[in-house]
Amino acid sequence: MKLTGRGGAAFPFARKVRAVIDSAMRQEKPIVVVVNATEGEPAAWKDKVLLARAPHLILDGASLAAWALEAEEIVIGVEKDHVGHESLRQALAERRMPAPTRIVGVPHRFISGEGGALVRGINGEAHIPPGRKIRSSDSGVDGLPTLLSNAETYAQLAFAASLGPYDYAAVGTAKEPGTVLLTITANGKPSVVEAPTGVPLKEVLRMCGTNPGQGLLLGGYHGKWITAEAASRAEISRESLTEVGGTLGAGIMIPLPEDTCPLGEVERVMHYMAAESAGQCGPCRLGLPDLARTVSKLVQGGGGQAAVRAAAGVVKGAARAATRTARRASRSPRWRSSPRTSPPTRTAKAAAGRSRACSRCRARRRPRVRPAAWASSSSTGPGATGMGSAPTWCPS
Repeated sequence: MKLTGRGGAAFPFARKVRAVIDSAMRQEKPIVVVVNATEGEPAAWKDKVLLARAPHLILDGASLAAWALEAEEIVIGVEKDHVGHESLRQALAERRMPAPTRIVGVPHRFISGEGGALVRGINGEAHIPPGRKIRSSDSGVDGLPTLLSNAETYAQLAFAASLGPYDYAAVGTAKEPGTVLLTITANGKPSVVEAPTGVPLKEVLRMCGTNPGQGLLLGGYHGKWITAEAASRAEISRESLTEVGGTLGAGIMIPLPEDTCPLGEVERVMHYMAAESAGQCGPCRLGLPDLARTVSKLVQGGGGQAAVRAAAGVVKGAARAATRTARRASRSPRWRSSPRTSPPTRTAKAAAGRSRACSRCRARRRPRVRPAAWASSSSTGPGATGMGSAPTWCPS
């Protein structure tokens, strides 16, 4: 049975478990299981829905993993927006867990879901990604080998254990069995729906009362735009969405309404991303705000394609967040449809190819963000792509 992570990267869950076991045996240390239920992106709601509506499902999967690994502790990371917290606490009070279990709240920021940032927050450190790449399987919570995975991944694990491999694989495609949780924004309000892989994307959008509009943003603010035509022939699977130029990511889908300016929405997202930067390296801390200002000038009728290219090209030693955001700005639907402003894909791709993630920066690059900056952030999500209300659930 093939089970992949549902946090966005689709990393094989079995490989993650194996890495933790090997590390624990090598170091002769106990294991910690961490549930990542943080969703810092305004357009994401699936984990909050699980916390509020099916907390026992998450706990079942975490319990199964902890029991199999003889874990010393289970830690559940949630955001401090209190969505689903009470349901989770009540669920814990109603059951016995195989290991001591605690809930840890993290700041409501875009970077909250990054694995290294979550581990640091649990350990009582600044809730930002580490200065260098540290595998949680080697050194996670309290320096112990840690199995860290998304809340939906643990829920899927519980389903698979309950149904068995054959019944679990009976739904979905052969390469990607099972279902996925999707957060679909329609008219500024998110809906969360569970869909089997292989279902036509246009049917899922229709059930949620929307359509691709001028284009569809897949994977959230770090994702990719696809055209309405591409959306009409795509299916709900990583393979299919990749074939049409998109990505499934964490299941975020945001249609761009016909009456919304594409560049205006890109501008809003760019300023949001610039404010949410971890601020650990120069190109990310300085380059993203400069790129956001350049896009603002373009929206106001100044600057142009060359200016955006130059700003995106500067962001070349930055974090993964910076490079993906630069590519996103360069791939606005407006640029795709206008012969005068063709997307600067070569420059953006070149910059992306040379980039390195903040979490991979050299240890000598010390964080330069003042601690007070985290508490003072007042960034809000953008208009058509922002989450200003609680989600609804599509009929199925």
